[in-house]
Amino acid sequence: MNKNKPHILLTNDDGIRSPGLWAAASELSKIGYVTVAAPREQSTGMGRSLPSTSDGTIRKEQVQVNGQDWTVYAVGGTPAQAVLHGVLEIIPHSPDLVVSGINYGENVGMGITISGTVGAAMEAASMGILALAVSLQTETQYHLSHSEDIDFLTAGYFTAYFAKLLLEKKFPPEVDLLKVEVPSHATPHTGWQVGRLSRSRYYDPVPAVRTSWDEPGPISYKHSEGIEREPQDTDAYILREKKMVAVTPLNLDMTAPVDLSDFEKNLRK
Repeated sequence: MNKNKPHILLTNDDGIRSPGLWAAASELSKIGYVTVAAPREQSTGMGRSLPSTSDGTIRKEQVQVNGQDWTVYAVGGTPAQAVLHGVLEIIPHSPDLVVSGINYGENVGMGITISGTVGAAMEAASMGILALAVSLQTETQYHLSHSEDIDFLTAGYFTAYFAKLLLEKKFPPEVDLLKVEVPSHATPHTGWQVGRLSRSRYYDPVPAVRTSWDEPGPISYKHSEGIEREPQDTDAYILREKKMVAVTPLNLDMTAPVDLSDFEKNLRK
């Protein structure tokens, strides 16, 4: 291993065989030494969960990236658990950066706490490690797929671009991780803009269609309506209306930004 190159732990929530993962691996390997530890199974929608039912097995697998053989690690667990196993067991030292993605489908607005992609980056950030979560805008029918119809080349470019910025720049202590959303038809020349997290759901839940509760009936989802009313400085607007790469700095402190003393006084009235 080249000690002068940063060590990057790469994970995702679509599973170890996802083309999005390997697009990221290909580009990140140009700037650092990459170790891949990702869920053995499709793990979309796992958030930052650490279920006790995960078996925690770690299996070495061989894949080819740019014609080279890579040893990778398939983890029996969620994306956040893959990060934990990667940091605590697989890599002999703390990585310089954890990257999660590239996800099939954007992770925008209030849905980020559902996202396994963002959840993995949050888990890394909670350990004091630089973290980046990258998603590519796709139609919902691709979200649980490993479809080769999706082109991850541009998203791979932006993954390495922002990974390099994270490694080179000094970020303020209020920023724990960076979230990047790449438009579906972006090119490496597409502009990017920093924006805040939308307060919209972005995806609306859709009830199951069934005749009895005894029938299997998972709740599905669809894109929310009314994006034209979205404030222009949010990740949702930047991605869907401006068709630019939306970059959002996040932190793990979910405390409401209110004067706590005034809030307590109000509660005691």
